[in-house]
Amino acid sequence: MKITVVGAGAVGASCAEYIAIKDFASEVVLLDIKEGYAEGKAMDLMQTASLNGFDTKITGTTGDYSKTANSDIAVITSGIPRKPGMTREELIGINAGIVKTVATSLIKHSPNVILIVVSNPMDTMTYLVHKITGLPKNRIIGMGGALDSARFKYRLAEALGAPISDVDGMVIGGHSDTGMVPLARHATRNSVKVSEFMSSDRLAQVVEDTKVGGATLTKLLGTSAWYAPGAAVSGLVQAIACDQKKLFPCSTFLDGEYDLKDICIGVPVILGRNGIEKIVKIDLDNAEKAKMQESAEGVRNTNNLLQV
Repeated sequence: MKITVVGAGAVGASCAEYIAIKDFASEVVLLDIKEGYAEGKAMDLMQTASLNGFDTKITGTTGDYSKTANSDIAVITSGIPRKPGMTREELIGINAGIVKTVATSLIKHSPNVILIVVSNPMDTMTYLVHKITGLPKNRIIGMGGALDSARFKYRLAEALGAPISDVDGMVIGGHSDTGMVPLARHATRNSVKVSEFMSSDRLAQVVEDTKVGGATLTKLLGTSAWYAPGAAVSGLVQAIACDQKKLFPCSTFLDGEYDLKDICIGVPVILGRNGIEKIVKIDLDNAEKAKMQESAEGVRNTNNLLQV
């Protein structure tokens, strides 16, 4: 199992580290355009192998896509990260060009690769990859919902004063501060609805805190977060590589599902060796359906800025 991570910055390196520590891949290739950067990150990570007990081989390369040949899965983290006060949508001009080049270069050397898109604005970048590559939709996956759901569960556990292992919840919709749709009605604490444990006002605050989870960290850190995004990506990669058939909310191309067409947006999917193996339909009430449609409208507005 060979995995490529394009972009050796904080998110890419974190992703490579988590994949290596889980020890399910034979090789991870880090690629970056900055001279020596990916090679240095790879060497640093390899020097943790004996300490962390993994045998995954990590190599780095400066812009040489031939080193990524025959990758089973490739993760695209390339692009500029958010700065404080920036929205994900403001990154579109620069990141679209980068993602287009990266995706076509990866497919040239790995025609059967499954692509996981992390670059922001993520739903629009996933849609861009779908439009320019012509790959089957099961092989193009946007990572947003897995991260947003992890942040939702963190906020739920915090509000409940409960261990995180007790809590389950999901975020669908667009990966943006306004587009996320945390499914509070479906959230549970060990199978009991969280509404049994907290007031509607407190649950509403959890939802709002979740939606600005990335912006909150960007303000504190001065740049985008990397630990949780890296962990979220590694979870998707492992589900595919190990054919786990796990359910994650991911951005995928919809053709009528959830009454949406010609758009990539976050919905629950089953991930296995073929990538997205099934789009899972869940019952939404009228308020949730309205929020999903509103989220989709926001994603479409950003998609309209693309030149494809």
